[in-house]
Amino acid sequence: MALGAGEIVEGKVTGLTKFGAFVSLPEEKVGMIHISEVSTTYVKDIGEFLEKGQTVKVKVLNIDENGKISLSLKQVPENAEAVKRASDDHHDRGERREKKRSAPNVWQGQKSKYADNHELTFEEMMSQFKQQSDDKLTDLKRATESKHGGFSRRSGNKRYG
Repeated sequence: MALGAGEIVEGKVTGLTKFGAFVSLPEEKVGMIHISEVSTTYVKDIGEFLEKGQTVKVKVLNIDENGKISLSLKQVPENAEAVKRASDDHHDRGERREKKRSAPNVWQGQKSKYADNHELTFEEMMSQFKQQSDDKLTDLKRATESKHGGFSRRSGNKRYG
């Protein structure tokens, strides 16, 4: 039985790379599932979805003139629920990681320093941001100039005459 585009076949994952997974197919053929064909969501690490030695059902997308076989895991109807569940699990883990990693928004819920303690308007937030930014740039410029002996290379000043 020769493989053809659109067929659904069972194979065994023989290798994982950062761009996809290689699958051993019937008739001693090997195809590849590109990382974009693993799940309906973004896949950063294919190892979170597949593992070496795992048996999978895949859809043959294409067989090119050189005999390279392109496969899809997410386009197999029987895999739809498993792919969705793996995607949801992956997405949930990513959200938890992102929440831990991200710093709280500095401006969110911040109150002004005014006596009436009203919330900041956009213009007030921009003014504070610009002031903080200018302060940071001034500090950076001071630190950079002190490393260069207090002179600016662009101004043409020379240390030794």
